Amino acid sequence: MQQALSGIDFAPILPVWLIAGLGLLAAAALLPAVLRRARGAGLRALVFALLLLALANPRLVEETRETRPDIGVLLVDRSDSARIAGRAAQIEAARVALEGRAARLPELELRTVEVPEGGNQGTRLFTALERALADIPRARLAGIIALTDGQVHDVPADAPIEAPFHVLLPGRPGEVDRRLRVIEAPGFGIVGRSVELRVAVEDLGATGTGAARLAVRRDGTPPRIESVPVGREHRITIPIERGGPTVVELAAETRPGEVSELNNRAVVTITGVRDRLRVLLVSGEPHAGERTWRRLLKADPGVDLVHFTILRPPEKDDLTPLNELALIAFPVRELFQVKLREFDLVVFDRFANRGILPPAYLRNIADYVRGGGALLLSVGPEFAGPVSLANTPLGAVLPARPAAGVGASTAAEGAFRPRITALGARHPVTEELTGANPDEASEASWGRWYRSMRADQRSGVAVMEAAGGAPLLLLDRVAEGRVALLLSDHIWLWSRGHDGGGPQAELLRRAAHWLMREPELEEEELTARIEAGHLHVERRSVEGGPPPEIGITAPDGTNLRRPLAPGPGGRATVELPADQPGVWQVSDGRRTAFAAAATTNPLEVADLRADPGKLAPILTATSGAARWLDSGAEPTLPELRRIAPGRDASGASWIGLRRNGDHTVTGIAALPLLPPWLALPLVLGLAVLAWQREGH
Repeated sequence: MQQALSGIDFAPILPVWLIAGLGLLAAAALLPAVLRRARGAGLRALVFALLLLALANPRLVEETRETRPDIGVLLVDRSDSARIAGRAAQIEAARVALEGRAARLPELELRTVEVPEGGNQGTRLFTALERALADIPRARLAGIIALTDGQVHDVPADAPIEAPFHVLLPGRPGEVDRRLRVIEAPGFGIVGRSVELRVAVEDLGATGTGAARLAVRRDGTPPRIESVPVGREHRITIPIERGGPTVVELAAETRPGEVSELNNRAVVTITGVRDRLRVLLVSGEPHAGERTWRRLLKADPGVDLVHFTILRPPEKDDLTPLNELALIAFPVRELFQVKLREFDLVVFDRFANRGILPPAYLRNIADYVRGGGALLLSVGPEFAGPVSLANTPLGAVLPARPAAGVGASTAAEGAFRPRITALGARHPVTEELTGANPDEASEASWGRWYRSMRADQRSGVAVMEAAGGAPLLLLDRVAEGRVALLLSDHIWLWSRGHDGGGPQAELLRRAAHWLMREPELEEEELTARIEAGHLHVERRSVEGGPPPEIGITAPDGTNLRRPLAPGPGGRATVELPADQPGVWQVSDGRRTAFAAAATTNPLEVADLRADPGKLAPILTATSGAARWLDSGAEPTLPELRRIAPGRDASGASWIGLRRNGDHTVTGIAALPLLPPWLALPLVLGLAVLAWQREGH
């Protein structure tokens, strides 16, 4: 808009200080005449004044300006907390109405800036404002209007602007919100022990105390209900019963009239780890690979090993009593009856039943396995003889017995390279072992063995085979426990590097940890985890055929079905967005897994009330106002007014945007009021008049 303004301006011919000095001299010259009241003193003063005015060079200036409209910023909060309880609709309706009203105000441009969801950083309203102000001259900034619930997490210590900052909030004052706050939750716990969670149920915006019901659910089991005092810390004991993740879901009951239930729930994931693994190793007759197991288990700092060796070989049986041969008495009763269940794994290495372990103790070991224990046998020729453990009560839990038939119970002698079976290629104990045969038709590249025991497999799975496809390494589940049977005593050749060696340490380590039910070595496993907002599901199975569809239950109870994409090693996976916080449940029909999706923006849901409290310092510093939008279909908006700088920025029913009057000068025209051709005759004429006056 073009605008013309006129005014008087001065363009001094001489420096101002010099004109001021001449004025003082003129005053000094006039002072005696004034004191004497001489005739013509007034005309003389007029001459001096006219002369000084001519030196000041007055001008009539006409300036042409192009005014520039002021700019207002409308911040629209699109964060998660601004979408609950109908707030999004209120904010959107207010945005449309404000843009319409601002368009009717002269010399005002309203720019709308969206404040997006800030992830785990909360609402970054002033960050969005700073980006918007980067291309707005401060001389044109009329003010800021923020449509937000007040839950802002980047409020600066000092106001970043001088223009008015107004806040329009959805809802109504006095809102109440119940939240569940996890004060402390350990990330790890020892298997077999309990951990403690510290939580608090708080009622924000409410006074008084009371109690609230808190549901505690572990790995999808039926919830345990506890009564929790509101506003006080409460401790919850969670037992860690297995290795791997334990998902704990906490849910506080809804408070009547609260804003939202979004922050009434919390999910905690605790990873179970074993403290120290206790292993009992019993070695039979001395042989070249006797120390293989001892070296392996002693090399693991997480293993407490108890090792007993039977030093007397069978060919030296001279009827000497056993209690006279042993350096210490073999604690049979203490190990196999009193403290047997304290061990995580029992290993028999070429152990023959020569009366050292009575049948009652061997039956204890079998019961230990059925009750969840782990047993590993590495056998040699003793397995096929009359002192074989297969002929004792322990044989009931073994996956194989010595081969039946005339002459069939002897050891198979001769060089062979152990092979991974087709099922073993998918089993985590033998999957991708270094040097393994890549397929059924190929040979392995590791070293040869020279003896294996012929056996009839009764149960379990054979993951390795000897010459002619005979079972070599059998793995079996017995009730709640597990058993591994290695039908050869020549694995020690790999550790010595014979014929190129082999992955002896890795194979035995995997077998031992599979027996102790380490989660990463489960051959039939369904796992779920949440990373970067996505649910990742993996199913591992040694069974052939296409994987089944899986059922997924979202935290809000929605049921989904998704097909699995087959992968190598018996694995199949699927991925989908996890857009809800809480516990996700996954099932393939036989197994169930849980994954914990934490709140994507914990700052945003920490307080769900609409409240201008956090913005109060900015409102005070800029003379802005906070007003509530009515919760009806049509928002109740204050009137928009333009105000002069320095005036009140708000009233009972209105908010103001500053009128800055910023402009650009497009032209200037100057007309001298006392040009030289006019000033000189006037000065001379008045001087003559003064001289004549004084002469008379």
